[in-house]
Amino acid sequence: MASKEHFSINGESLLKKVKELIAEGNVTRITIADKEGKEIVNFPLTLGVVGVLLLPMFAAIGALAALIGECTLIVERHDPEEDKKEETNS
Repeated sequence: MASKEHFSINGESLLKKVKELIAEGNVTRITIADKEGKEIVNFPLTLGVVGVLLLPMFAAIGALAALIGECTLIVERHDPEEDKKEETNS
């Protein structure tokens, strides 16, 4: 089961926030949308993605941050506790 969080953020803080979220380790997808909610870019993340594989994504986010003002960051998280509940109910 995945949960979604929405963050309203300016372009300057975008890359820093994305790096923080990835470091938490339970993020499965990051979507960046404009102020009106229109999706600009979507990055699926899989468990175990590290270092060099993230560099192209960081470059794209950095370029995007330079072009946009305020945006919405939509974060989907994997909740292992929900998986455990589903397994016990089966």
